[in-house]
Amino acid sequence: QVQLVESGGGSVQAGGSLRLSCAASGGTITTYTMGWFRQAPGKERQGVAAIDSDGRTSYLDDVKGRFTISKDNANNTLYLQMNTLKPEDTAMYYCAASRGSLASLASMRHNAWGQGTQVTVSS
Repeated sequence: QVQLVESGGGSVQAGGSLRLSCAASGGTITTYTMGWFRQAPGKERQGVAAIDSDGRTSYLDDVKGRFTISKDNANNTLYLQMNTLKPEDTAMYYCAASRGSLASLASMRHNAWGQGTQVTVSS
């Protein structure tokens, strides 16, 4: 089972940027569908962005044009560049990996998960 460790969260003002990183070990990210999820207090966890082994990506409508998911295969690391942040982006952000498709990752049934990194956006 791949192990995932997120970093890069923090507190920013609205309009600012953050880049989240997810370092993977125990598995090669080129063989996984990888993604970012977030969960705000009192709300369900939701998928934010994902990328499969062929480089196909998908995004939550609310973040399209603001967030970009990418991966560095050489360093076995997944990234999420977040620009033009809004207060409603405030949440715990989790990295996830799935052996299946983008749809499988989105189902959250068999994902490997990181411990999460907090993102707080103030107005």
